Parts: sequence; C-alpha cells; structure tokens
Amino acid sequence: MNANYRNLLLDYGYEESAIDRKVEETWELLFGEHEATRIYYPAGDDMGYMLDTGNLDVRTEGMSYGMMMAVQLGKKDVFDRLWRWSYQYMYMTTGPNKGYFAWSCNTDGMKRSNGPAPDGEEYYALALLFASHRWGDGEAPLDYSVKARQLLHDCIHNGEDGVGYPMWNPDNKLIKFVPNCEYSDPSYHLPHFYELFALWANVADRPFWREAAIASRSYLKIACHPTTGLSPEYAHYDGTPNDERGYGHFFSDSYRVAANIGLEASWFGATEWIRQEADLIQAFFSDKNPEDYRRYTIAGEPFEEKSLHPVGLIATNATASLASPEGPHARSSVALFWRTPVRDGERRYYDNCLYLFALLALSGRYRIWHPVQ
Repeated sequence: MNANYRNLLLDYGYEESAIDRKVEETWELLFGEHEATRIYYPAGDDMGYMLDTGNLDVRTEGMSYGMMMAVQLGKKDVFDRLWRWSYQYMYMTTGPNKGYFAWSCNTDGMKRSNGPAPDGEEYYALALLFASHRWGDGEAPLDYSVKARQLLHDCIHNGEDGVGYPMWNPDNKLIKFVPNCEYSDPSYHLPHFYELFALWANVADRPFWREAAIASRSYLKIACHPTTGLSPEYAHYDGTPNDERGYGHFFSDSYRVAANIGLEASWFGATEWIRQEADLIQAFFSDKNPEDYRRYTIAGEPFEEKSLHPVGLIATNATASLASPEGPHARSSVALFWRTPVRDGERRYYDNCLYLFALLALSGRYRIWHPVQ
C-alpha cells in the first residue's frame, strides 16, 4: 500500500503552483456558482446534490463521487450535505432493496427508481470510511463508519433471508450490474477499494472482500480486449461482452476502467498486466482526434455514433498514465488532458466528474485515508 502518492503532473514538468491552481479552480468550477460548469447545488440549510445535467436527475453515482471528491480535498461541509441528502432521499429502509440507495431521484428528492446501482454503493462506502478516518464519526447520520460497515454488510448479505439480492455474486465474488441480474460491468470493478474494505468492514465480512479483490483483478483481464485494451459496458461473468441491450461495446461506462487501473497503481502499485492495459488503451486513442471519438467494438471497430463524453475519455486515459508513467503515450495523454478545459453545457456532469478525479489522481491528491492511531 502506497504512502507516497506520486504527483505525476509535477514529475512531467508542470509547475507546482499551476497544479495547485488548477485543482482549486476546477473544484470551484464544479462546486461553485459558475452556471456553465457547475454540477453541485446546495439544498436547504444543510443538504446538497450533484445534478446529472444531461438527464436532470440526481444519481447515486454522482452523489458518491461528490463525497469522494469532498473527502479527498477536506471539504467537510459539502461532504456532509451530500451525505444527508443521500440518506434522506435515496436510502431505502423497506422492500427487496432495503439497505441500498435508489439510483435516481428528482432534485426535490422524489425517487425516480426504487432500484440501486452498485457503483454508487461502493463509492459511498469508501468515501464514508475515509470521512470517518479524516474527521471522526458524529451523530447519526454522520456516524460515517457505522453507516459504511452496514452498507458493506448489506451489499453481500442481502437476499440470504429470501428477500432481495446481494450486489456481489456470492459464488464468484463479482460485482453485478444491478442486484437482481447475473452479469457485470467491468467499470464497476474496484479491487483497490475491496482491499480497503477487507481492512475496515465488519470482521466477519473481511475474507469476502479479500476474495472479491482477487476475483475482480482476474475478471478485468478477461473483460478487456488483449489487443486494444477496450472493455464493454456490460459483460458476462466469463468476460465476454453482453450486448443483449446494446451495451456490449466500448462506450461511456467503459471509460472508467482506465481511471480505475491508474488509481489502483497509485495506491497499490502496478502489476505487469496493469501496465500493459494502460499502454494498450492509450495506444488505441493516440492517433484519434477527440472530436472524432466514437462508440467502438472492444476489438476497435468504430460505429457512426460519436462519444457523448469526450472530455471524460480524455481524463480517464490520462489517469491511466499512473499505471505506466514511462509508457509510450503516457506523457502525451496527460498533456492532452492538461490543455483540455472542464466541460460546459448540457452534458457536462459525467465528463466533469471524471475530470476532477483525474486531476486529483495525477496530482497525488487522491489518497487512502487511514484511521487515526
């Protein structure tokens, strides 16, 4: 586990003052009052939400992302506002999804769906654990570690009483796309998170998380194409694309795989496969103009459909440089990211989330927060 987080931007020759300024400005553009770029909105006296500006809803993905960004940068007020909103409006206390969060709500808190999306839960859990370690637990619902451990327990034990479903398949230890299905999404696989859950979850659950980390690392190797490095949005448990609903290709969800391996390398070191995967993805995009990014088969054949989130793809490909800093396209991937501004307009939410995560990771600010001894 890494105790010294590499500031790759500094190592690549960017000035420390410019890096600091870019982090501060990006936070302000996303969480301040700049209407063209903001994705965070305060609500009432003590709440706030992240708006999916393309769909005009509030998603567990964005809420948990915002909490992770806030805890990394020490923004406790924003963190607590997002968590209170999540717990008040999204958390489900009855029915088959008890213990999970409704993945989509209106901005007034009304649920659009009573189903959860597991990528939100895993980010919620780790963000809450980091908050507990940075700031200590408070009164409910700000008893961060208590809420995190309960959530992790429910993610793997729901359904054992015959009601509902777990978020991880109990046999192969792979995260599901949604609890009541039996296939996955490669971009949901965060073995570097599971390593930390294995340290801080309920003691009885820790062996599961160790196995989940191993299983996810193996799964990514079979879900990512051996030549292009591209992964599908949805994939079967054997790693093959699941295109039953048209999501068996490289598109928006898939972008996060590059960022995930970059962050894992930052936190736990890069394996040979991680280095190769980063090199392959960056090589695939090295000769492509961002204005012409498209949907691709995982073998690399382009569709007519253009990328909805080219700025997000630039950001995740840059984050992959942490996995292979001396790779043939690492510096150019970071350079492209550095000169790309945050996105404005209707589709900005997903791009700008990935953008700030990339900036945090590349500047050494996306860190493991350990319990205070």
